[in-house]
Amino acid sequence: MIQLNELDKYIESRFQRVFLLKGINLTIKEGEFVTLMGPSGAGKSTLLNILGLLDEDYEGTYSFLGKDILAMKAKERSNLHKSEFGYIFQAYHLIDELTVYENIETPLLYRNVSTTDRKSLIAELLDKFNMVAKKDLFPAQLSGGQQQLVGIARAIAGKPRILLADEPTGNLHTAQAKEIMQVFQELNAEGTTIIQATHARENADYGTRLIQLIDGRITRDEAITY
Repeated sequence: MIQLNELDKYIESRFQRVFLLKGINLTIKEGEFVTLMGPSGAGKSTLLNILGLLDEDYEGTYSFLGKDILAMKAKERSNLHKSEFGYIFQAYHLIDELTVYENIETPLLYRNVSTTDRKSLIAELLDKFNMVAKKDLFPAQLSGGQQQLVGIARAIAGKPRILLADEPTGNLHTAQAKEIMQVFQELNAEGTTIIQATHARENADYGTRLIQLIDGRITRDEAITY
């Protein structure tokens, strides 16, 4: 499904290149639940951004379902991003001018989901995350944990083929975090490919594969067994 070959990501400093990712070779099959782990600065978020088509400034190749991402036209990449990927950001990235309801609705509008189906899907998600009473509030009126829940609901609303999650439980208390990881596990069982970056080893245990990153390199890649 996803194939990265000799992928490098670097920034030019005054005296040398600083590599954020170096020599990444990675294959992710459809239906996997992959966890990226490593210390801060290891390259987890950088790799997620590239996988999610949010960063095209790299060397090497990235192919998705056999198509070379960098060879695509900008519009084709944008359409692919909107139709196939859901993204949960560490910093929420909710739209300040939209209510909770409208934020969750956004990916469904991109996918041209009918009004009736949109209402049904959003009602289900609001209920699942105990946010019904907050559907008309704006992000600034929510706590950090509540904003994260809205971000998660928005990301999964359109039933993306691939769900990318950057520290998805970082702002949630233990019970909420466990609930979200169980939701991820259910989505994965239904066929969604999930790639999460996390510091929490217990989150990795919900998945099927663990990849360790240190200083921009993959140092460990193994299946998780139960």
